[in-house]
Amino acid sequence: MPWSNRKNSELVERARRVIPGGMYGHESTALLPADFPQFFSRAKGARLWDADGNEYIDYMSAYGPNLFGYGNADIEAAARKQADLGDTMTGPSHVMVDLAEALVSMISHADWAMFCKNGSDATTMAMTTARAYSGRSKIIVAVGAYHGSQPWCTPNRTGIVDDDRRNIITYEYNNIESLEAAVRQAEGDLAGIFATPFRHEVFADQMIPSVEFAQAVRKICDAQDVALIVDDVRAGFRLARDCSWSILGVQPDISCWGKAIANGHPISAMVGSHRFYAAARSIFATGSFWFSAVPMAAGVETLRLIRETRYLEQTVDLGDRLRAGLDEQAAAFGFSLRQTGPSQMPQILFHEDPDMRLGYAWVANALKHGVYFHPYHNMFLNAAMTAADIDQTLQASERAFAELKADRARIPANENPLVIARLKRAR
Repeated sequence: MPWSNRKNSELVERARRVIPGGMYGHESTALLPADFPQFFSRAKGARLWDADGNEYIDYMSAYGPNLFGYGNADIEAAARKQADLGDTMTGPSHVMVDLAEALVSMISHADWAMFCKNGSDATTMAMTTARAYSGRSKIIVAVGAYHGSQPWCTPNRTGIVDDDRRNIITYEYNNIESLEAAVRQAEGDLAGIFATPFRHEVFADQMIPSVEFAQAVRKICDAQDVALIVDDVRAGFRLARDCSWSILGVQPDISCWGKAIANGHPISAMVGSHRFYAAARSIFATGSFWFSAVPMAAGVETLRLIRETRYLEQTVDLGDRLRAGLDEQAAAFGFSLRQTGPSQMPQILFHEDPDMRLGYAWVANALKHGVYFHPYHNMFLNAAMTAADIDQTLQASERAFAELKADRARIPANENPLVIARLKRAR
């Protein structure tokens, strides 16, 4: 079937009449190439179908939640079984305790768990818990780090007043001197330090932190008696079967989880050490749907699969294979890629592409050949992918590179003002 975008375009026009901008948030296609589909009809395993019926091997996994692929049979069976018993009830199901026990057993630093819906909920709860513990106000975060969409952390300052950020201090990621300067700036009013497992901002190369940096953050938090908070919402269980910083030999006091912990069912979590138990108990945090049982049942089954399968080794192996194949293809067609971050969470940018016209054109070409890559956000492999999917992907990417080479001199500058603004911010 020839690739078409007709139904999607019609939906976009309808949406604009009843939804501000037609779409909002991180899944908006406003910053993507013009032909990228906004609306989808179904998904299964590693595959995604848009509103026009075009099929893609999906390297976004719903921006991370689908660790085991869309509609994993075991996880969906657990969710359906719980749905027959009850979901959003006057109180939680026993499965809430099961899920908390599972997380505590799997995450080395965790002695307790609290549940919510979004990553923003979890990081905001962590910030509040850190302040409740210390009685102090200042929170230190890395420049450009994404911790959610609440006023204290949203990357879009529209509608945000200075008071929303008054107690937020920034530092340069993986820079010990910058972190120490931020601590001095807090002037004894420090409540906690946030860190991501690795630097995974959009429009930029990814950065794995050094062991020395992670150890320095831990040492500072111990000396100041404040919370070290690892935001594992995006990377949790994609780098390790424990908190991601366990790889560096450093344990946080609190960590925040979401996306992959229930394979796409809506739930997030904050977990922490016993030292912060009383503080977590003291805060008020709730929501009408935070205690729904179906996502918790899905989470229990997802955690079982994390413990008992080779999902992690599989996604790393496939990611390595994809990375090597793309590098070889790019060189053969006269291009050079910057592939950074863990191979199972790849970021793919082009060298000598300041306005990203090459990257945008390449992913648009790949889309027409059945592969959904992203031009500026890190991607996510999932355990439903196979070696055959990687082979098919590389066939599509080779065609995309060939078309990019043929059209290189005619590719127009990227003039999307939203993209240009984000590129300036990233630099």
